[in-house]
Amino acid sequence: MISKENSEEFYSRFYSRLQKSQSWPGSYMFKFIVKSENPQIDNLKALFITKEKKVSLVASSKKKFQSLTITLEMDSPNEVIAIYKKAADFKDVITL
Repeated sequence: MISKENSEEFYSRFYSRLQKSQSWPGSYMFKFIVKSENPQIDNLKALFITKEKKVSLVASSKKKFQSLTITLEMDSPNEVIAIYKKAADFKDVITL
């Protein structure tokens, strides 16, 4: 488990990278990996309340995992980080 101090350091570096990688507001792609039949998929989708989003759910070749990709317009790196922090509370979800 990541300590709060390491987590804050990670998010600080992530913020800097997001700031440099593109202009804001801008389109951002979130990607999550979950075990198939995991109820967390609906919880993840619920984090993205906007109607203007692209959602893709793809099963792995052996159907053990699913990849959830959601692309939408975000206002700032802080918005992106806030969603990743909420997703970090979900059990058995891998964020990419």
